[in-house]
Amino acid sequence: QVQLVESGGGLVQAGGSLRLSCAASGRTISSYRMGWFRQAPGKEREFVGSISWNGISTYYADSVKGRFTISRDNAKNTVYLQMNSLKPEDTAVYYCATVDPFKITIATTPQGSWGQGTQVTVST
Repeated sequence: QVQLVESGGGLVQAGGSLRLSCAASGRTISSYRMGWFRQAPGKEREFVGSISWNGISTYYADSVKGRFTISRDNAKNTVYLQMNSLKPEDTAVYYCATVDPFKITIATTPQGSWGQGTQVTVST
């Protein structure tokens, strides 16, 4: 079972940038499509973006397209989320997860195996 630990969140002003990291342990994630999800207070968890196992293919939610970029370093067993031009509505806890390779917005990480996430707060 792969363990995922998110980091890099914080408080940033609108228009600023953050880079999140997702470090995996327990097994390699090099063969998995990986994704980022977020959950704002009082809202359901939503898809942010995902990346193919080899980093060639990415897909983003419309709300972050053009502002967020997912990348990965399989040698480091790590996935990244570069967030630019942040908006207050991006405020949420961000999580990474394994993603279905065919349904590329659907997480496959079991519910009980999600990490703690990392808090991103964007102020006006």
